[in-house]
Formats: sequence, C-alpha cells, structure tokens
Amino acid sequence: MADTIQKWFASTEKAPWMAQNIPGPGPEQAGTAANLTVTAETFQTLEGFGGCFNELGFVALGHLPEEERAGLMHELFHPEGEQRFSICRLPIGASDYALEWYSLNENDGDYAMEHFSIERDRQMLIPYIKEALQLNPDLKLFASPWSPPTWMKFPKAYNYGTLRWEPQVLEAYALYFVKFVEAYRAEGITIHQVHVQNEVVADQKFPSCVWTGEQLRIFIRDYLGPAFEKHGLETEIWLGTINAPEPWDEWLKAKSSDHDAFAGVVLGDPEAYKYIKGVGYQWAGKYAIQRTVQSYPELRYMQTENECGDGKNTWFYARYVFNLYQHYFMNGVNAYIYWNMVLEPKGRSTWGWEQNSLLTIDPGQRQATVNPEYYVMKHFSRFAVPGSVRVGLKGPWSGHAIAFRTPLGGITLVLANPFKERRMLHLHSGSSSYSLELEPETFHTFVLS
Repeated sequence: MADTIQKWFASTEKAPWMAQNIPGPGPEQAGTAANLTVTAETFQTLEGFGGCFNELGFVALGHLPEEERAGLMHELFHPEGEQRFSICRLPIGASDYALEWYSLNENDGDYAMEHFSIERDRQMLIPYIKEALQLNPDLKLFASPWSPPTWMKFPKAYNYGTLRWEPQVLEAYALYFVKFVEAYRAEGITIHQVHVQNEVVADQKFPSCVWTGEQLRIFIRDYLGPAFEKHGLETEIWLGTINAPEPWDEWLKAKSSDHDAFAGVVLGDPEAYKYIKGVGYQWAGKYAIQRTVQSYPELRYMQTENECGDGKNTWFYARYVFNLYQHYFMNGVNAYIYWNMVLEPKGRSTWGWEQNSLLTIDPGQRQATVNPEYYVMKHFSRFAVPGSVRVGLKGPWSGHAIAFRTPLGGITLVLANPFKERRMLHLHSGSSSYSLELEPETFHTFVLS
C-alpha cells in the first residue's frame, strides 16, 4: 500500500500554518535510509481535542463584534472549522477563571440538595456551551469541581482545605454531582463524564480541595458510584484530575505524582474500579501516566488541562507544549484538552495568575489575536479526527512525532523540528519514501493517503 503525501503544512514563528510544496517520491528518495518509518503497530483510539469553558473566556468573547465572534466559534467547534473540537471541559461551580468564586449550593446544611441551582451558569457557561453545541451537536463534555460548597469543607472556604469526612456530607456531595448532571440535562446539555476533583493535591488560594487516593477510593466506591446507579445516570465517572503540588513541597510532590498514590490505590479496589471508565491526568500527573496505562490498558485516558504558561504566549513556550502533546499521546491518552481557549491580553485569572490561551481578544480593539499554541493544537486536531488510531513510528525522528491512521485509512503525521538548524526527514510509509527538508524550530503536519 502506497501512502502518498497529499498535504503538508508547516509553522514557523513568523509564518504559521503554511502549505508546503510536496516533492514526489523517487528512486533517489527510496534509496535513502529512512529516519522515520510508519509501522503497522496500532495503539489507542483517538477521542479528540478541546478546551475548557470558563466565565472569563465568555467575557473575552463578548468583546468581539457578532460576526467575528461567530467566525471564531466556527473555527473552534464546527466539524469543518480549523480546530474541530470534539471533547471539552466545564467546571462544576467556580474555577479559578470564574469572575468570582461560587458553588451551586451555598445553603448550609442542605444535605438533601433542595436549594441546588445552576442559575448562575445560565448567565455565561450555559450560553457558551450551547453556542458550541449548535456548531457541533456531537461535542462531548466532562465536568469537575474546583471546590465543593464551602459548608462541606474544613476550613469553610472555597480555597485551601479538604472535604469534611462525615457520612452525611459524603452522601450530600454525591447527590450534588447527581443534581448537576440532571440540571444540565434539563437544559439540553449532556454531561458525558464527571471527574471527582480538579487537581486533587492543589491546596491553593484559588478554589481547591485536597484529596488522598484513599479518600477518592471510598467516595467513588461507597457514595458517588452508588448514587449514579440509584438515579440511573449514564454519565461516566473518571478518576481525575490527577496532578501534583507546587515544586516547593518536594516530599509531597514525589509522593503524589507517583502512580501508586492515586491510580494504584483507587483502581486496585475492585469495588471502586467497577465504577471508573478512565483516568484524567494533568500537570505533574504526566509522570504517572506511563505506569497507569501499563497497569490498566483497558481503561481510557485523558490529558485534562494543558500547562498554562505565563500569559506571554511565546513561540518558545509553544515548543514546550508540543512536547506535552507528544508525551501524553505516546503514553496512551485518548484525548488532549487545552485550558483556556480565549482570554483577554495577559490572561489574568481572578486570583492573579497570568496564563496563556489559544486566542487573545483585546477589549479596546475588539479583535482576536491567534497565539502560537493555537497552531500547535491545529497541527494535531485539524486532521487527526476522532476514531483515528495511533500507529507506530521508528527511527530517530520518532521522539518528535505522532502518527494516526484515520477511519478512512489515511495517515496524519505530526512532527516538530526542535533544532536550531535545518534537518532532513527521510520518511517511509507504506511503499512510499520521501526526503523533506524541515526548517529549524518548526511544527509540521503531513496528510498521507
């Protein structure tokens, strides 16, 4: 079978996503030893790419004129747009990119969740999500809380602290998840997955809640799983989102970033395991994913939050982010989720951290700037469609590349040249061979059929 290059797009810092001339394969190329070969090995199935719906993103979008906003949303979500997002995240209550901190039930002692409400979400998050669903009705959604309601925590605050470990609180918190799924369903929005806690070891000044692996095991096994069964919910329960703490706490970092502290504890319990469909990792969770996939290859995996940078949106950081995509896919994830899709310049969060985004919208100029990481995402998401299967690569370039065989039988190959000089790619796929010169510090997507 001949895999012929049909399209080749390359991105440099000054000229992103440029179509390249494709040399035909010939005897001289075929006679050159390949330094990247697409093999017949197959691995995980791709579920897709996406980002997170946050209030500050919705505010930023509101600065655009209606036509430009519609065009931007089309490029992100429509199946014929540039990014073609197919799986996205939303918070349950406030994330650190909400306008202010809130939960969906701040009525102390309301264990029956009689006052549960998504009224605030109807102002921003739900319209944002519905606009995306109009463009892609097949968009999958997963959700996680950054903090439980404050009256369920010790201390009683959105930031820092832990869940009160009392049976009545645990039952009420499981019901909180049930009410969330049901309330969104009443809005016409399906929540396909819930992840129990955003960043289980983040004890932060933004909304957060610390969990141990043992606590996650008990809560999923004895409370959340049974509650979903009792109410007939088809929403999947995932063990996520697993991270690691800030680097100044080296002892805890070493402990919690390890597979054994969370996935090993929870998935090793058959009664907890039976409720879990997948594992979500982000940030320093990347150090645990290899052993988790090796131990539980039958589960599905996701990179749940792209590392967010410093708000400067540099090409240098985009090159680092490319390596994150490559690391996670080579270690078994089925999906890769960006953090903030859209922000104002500098991307300042409610608690003061400046972070990167795919797009920046200036309120004064009322126009969008496309940032370097937008193109990193596009190099993967534009042609690697859901249902594609990752295939094997061998040769010196394989440490900088990922390849997928699409449902129609073609190959999408994504590759970076991280070096400061031009390098030659001698590519072999099927019965075809090519010699291609790659510019320094560039990203590439090849479409073969």
